[in-house]
Amino acid sequence: MITIRQLRYFHALSETLHFGRAAKQLNISQPALSAQIAQMEAFFGGPLFNRAASGVSLTSDGTLVRERAARILAEVGELESLATLGDRLLNRRLRLGIIASVAPYLLPAILRELGHAYPTLECEIRESVTDRLLADLATGRIDCALVALPIENPGIETIALFDDPFHLALPVAEASRLAVPVPIAALRQERLILLEEGHCLRAQALEICRIADAGEMAGLAATSLTTILRMVSGGLGATLIPQMAIADETSAGGIAILSFQAPTPFRTIALAFRPSTARRRDFDALAELIRRTGSAVPTDAAVSDRHDDRKKSRKPRLAVTGQHRDSSGFRG
Repeated sequence: MITIRQLRYFHALSETLHFGRAAKQLNISQPALSAQIAQMEAFFGGPLFNRAASGVSLTSDGTLVRERAARILAEVGELESLATLGDRLLNRRLRLGIIASVAPYLLPAILRELGHAYPTLECEIRESVTDRLLADLATGRIDCALVALPIENPGIETIALFDDPFHLALPVAEASRLAVPVPIAALRQERLILLEEGHCLRAQALEICRIADAGEMAGLAATSLTTILRMVSGGLGATLIPQMAIADETSAGGIAILSFQAPTPFRTIALAFRPSTARRRDFDALAELIRRTGSAVPTDAAVSDRHDDRKKSRKPRLAVTGQHRDSSGFRG
């Protein structure tokens, strides 16, 4: 019979791939760890780890066990949390994941509001790409994650928080050649610079480009929106920028931000978590706090107006809603 202790020991070793480091992480002796792993291997009738002078690695059976063990341990963690929740909301550790195209713009405000509303909460943050966060969520490494919809994973539940419209960013010197608001079809004439593969913001931008039947993409890519916008200010092309990023990313100047014609393309930000969670009340409270915080994030969707006397300057707020826009809009 396999025990929860053995699964935890196995999980630690599968993560570290080092008996010494795993034993230290578990606060046990290395012989005790080796004995438990040997018992598991005897149960399965074969090795779960390859031992070699070059190091430890998972066997094919070990890889299959790791996926299932992680899910079981996540469920055990949910069950154990029932005993410690109490009646107060968000009064214990919260491991929050967040995608890189949201973290710099929303996270500081979220942490500030959490500190005010829930002073006993201990919040741990993990920033990564969507696929990695969903994998961490499924295996219990994090409790919830801020992501952009859609999420094609039946094992993950989401609460839609708000819609984040996209705008066109291009060099200031080129802003006057486009009508404002910009028709989505105008993207066909732009050399667009996008994030590297793996970022959901890239996938969303490519979907908008597909709808616009856009052609040439610039032979440039970057791992951050900040770097892309420096390329834009240098005259290397244009890009799509989410509204929540405008205030922070355009402060250095040199970039014009133009709004799109309706229906405006947008992405929907959501809170993702495991359906089996015992902390649904916590996540409902967190979702409401993030909605309020999102509505207060400063934006400036009219940067180009400061370089064009024909238009009056305005500063629209971030549209916050738990509902999707009508079917004529673009999904993020």
